[in-house]
Amino acid sequence: MLPANASIGFDPDHAPGCTIGCMTRLDDYRALGRSGLRVSPLALGAMTFGTGPFCADDDTARKIFHAYVEGGGNFVDTADNYSAGRSEELIGEFLRDVDRDDFVLATKYSGPEFSGGGPYSDPRRRSNGRKNMVASLEASLRRLRVDHVDLYWLHVWDGCTPAEEVVDAFGDLVRAGKIRAVGLSDVPAWYATKAAMLGGPPVTALQLEHSLLERAIEAEYVPLAREFGIAIQPWGAIGGGFLSDKYHRDGAGTGRLTGGAAFRALPEVRWAILDVVREVAAEAGATPAQVALHWVTRRPGMPAPLIGARSPEQLAETLGALDLDLTEAQLDRLSAVSAPELPFPHGILARLNAGLPS
Repeated sequence: MLPANASIGFDPDHAPGCTIGCMTRLDDYRALGRSGLRVSPLALGAMTFGTGPFCADDDTARKIFHAYVEGGGNFVDTADNYSAGRSEELIGEFLRDVDRDDFVLATKYSGPEFSGGGPYSDPRRRSNGRKNMVASLEASLRRLRVDHVDLYWLHVWDGCTPAEEVVDAFGDLVRAGKIRAVGLSDVPAWYATKAAMLGGPPVTALQLEHSLLERAIEAEYVPLAREFGIAIQPWGAIGGGFLSDKYHRDGAGTGRLTGGAAFRALPEVRWAILDVVREVAAEAGATPAQVALHWVTRRPGMPAPLIGARSPEQLAETLGALDLDLTEAQLDRLSAVSAPELPFPHGILARLNAGLPS
């Protein structure tokens, strides 16, 4: 396990982020990697815009968007597969109410589609290749009603398209003025490293799961991002809702796993993490979700974690994470209880290199 105050690969002096004793606002814009893009410290994810049981209706989505904008937010993230494109359509409508040039607009291609409540994969739409990339972008631009997006993500690696094809196609779209920067979401670390070394448009950001419950990216992704000047944009900061205090050991709660077999099989370490999150929240006069998100916002090299909301009230609570001023000791407690087991070779390297100058 890591020492209480350790984080694999993080260099507190390397990347922008909140330091101990500071408070942040949505208009505290910071660089996204080594790009010229300047973004809010929390990005508004539009996965909850559109249709489906976990989505806000159109009017509520508009209110959420405008509440984010009025708070100074400028970074909006959607995807062509969110509600089969309806999320992009709504963002396109909402952008007509504001100055498009004030926003960093991101969308994605090649993610899984959903039908009947479960995912399915059409190999044509799931392809990361040039043909699908170009066709998907053209469709996204029509739905968004814009002539370019500021950040275009490969959504999920398809397991076969070579990085050379993806980077070359990205380069053509950058030169055509249809995208400004490129990113990779949910790809293997070796793939991201190769893409960063091919000499095409630089990889601006990696979108990856990261929270107190899921810290695996600290072994490989964080050091590679630091090496190449790539920003990491965390998703899932409150652990799929688990860290929002919807669950209790006795089976009570309002979360979707409550009372089921999956709930009873949750490992003890998750409950231990939740216990400390609750303790720190009580000390800080905050909600557990705010504490969990705040911990992620304090990780160097992660300038704009993704958030989502289904109501303006939920958004307001989420943005409250920026107002917290947790102490270094409180952050260390959260880091210690959530410290992951190091995969090979990192565990043995940590032991063999202990005490050596870094």
